[in-house]
Amino acid sequence: MQVSLFFLPSVGTREDIEAGMAGNRPELYQDMLADLSAFAKAGDALGYDSIGFTEHHFHIEGFEVSPNPIMLDLYLAMQTERIRVGQLGLVLPAQNPIRVAEDIAMLDHMSGGRALAGFARGYQRRWVDTLAQQIHGVHAARPGDHDAIDAANRAAFEEHFNIIRKCWTEEMISYQGDAWQIPPDGTPWDIEATRLYGKGVDENNIVREIGVVPKPLQKPHPPLFQPFASSERTIRWCAREGITAILPPMYPELQNRLYEVYQEEAASVGRDLKPGEGLGVLRDVIITDTDEEALELWRHSAAFAGGAWFAPFGFAEALRPPGGEIMTPEQQLENGLLFAGTLDSVKRQVQAMMDVTPVTWIFMWQYNGLLTQGQILRSMEDFSEKVLPEFGELENNRG
Repeated sequence: MQVSLFFLPSVGTREDIEAGMAGNRPELYQDMLADLSAFAKAGDALGYDSIGFTEHHFHIEGFEVSPNPIMLDLYLAMQTERIRVGQLGLVLPAQNPIRVAEDIAMLDHMSGGRALAGFARGYQRRWVDTLAQQIHGVHAARPGDHDAIDAANRAAFEEHFNIIRKCWTEEMISYQGDAWQIPPDGTPWDIEATRLYGKGVDENNIVREIGVVPKPLQKPHPPLFQPFASSERTIRWCAREGITAILPPMYPELQNRLYEVYQEEAASVGRDLKPGEGLGVLRDVIITDTDEEALELWRHSAAFAGGAWFAPFGFAEALRPPGGEIMTPEQQLENGLLFAGTLDSVKRQVQAMMDVTPVTWIFMWQYNGLLTQGQILRSMEDFSEKVLPEFGELENNRG
């Protein structure tokens, strides 16, 4: 079993957020950095595989103040020795793909080969539309939408992904796409040093190819992830491209269907996978002395953030079976979609998940700020040392 840590990250307590404009308070951001340092160091010592963060901008509300997860990755990599660092994920339609390739390659070198690369499509129009405006017709696409906006977003995402992987794996590249021409036609370059020591320029001193450097330390590139996938089309694309898809909590029949789809699509392109390989699941994890206390903390943190911030974007719909109601917290606990309670209760919840789905990777969602540092550290320690040994020791990619 592999287990990774996931943070938004938020700034401030619930009370700070409810007071308004928490994201605008520098002292709360400093508190967040101190908390993440403690969690990264603890995760490193406890054997967690990786730690990752969202990319979001303009979050004055305080829920996801994470405009540059790569920089945050490097900050924590410099304080740890083994744990991997990554993005869950960079929103590619709002990015320059060449800069993404360069930045993650630099992170990979500076972390000693511990970088992960997570890519997302983007669903928040306030910031995606603002930062992606230079790419004509690209906006954020809300989960579950299948319209022209969604199609343009997906096309931009896949074009950017293809460029990034070419940058990492090919010595010199050229690319002709809908949004990008690399290099632009007719770019002059009559530098003697390039003729002597480089390449990519034709006899007329016109640039025909570029070389993106540095290449990643890991070969062919850092492991790839896509959070938080819930559509069959996305799962099939991830399976073909060798990307680990991370599923949000969803009703078990849909979860199992997507696991089957990934295996089916991977086999169609010659990938021979073990059961559960290539997928992970996102889970809230809160361990306390009583079930009542754990649920109270969950409602104060996860349920608060979910109701105020994520439900308006449609994420809760993945918990709605066809023709039914959104699953209650009690139903989520019973089906292993939420881990909250005493050690024994959480063990039962993990077992309930494993009884129906061959999960091999858990992404453990922790709500910094909304829970205290001590509460989160306890859940991290108990989950790794007292729960997971029942299901096999923690595995990680660092040996």
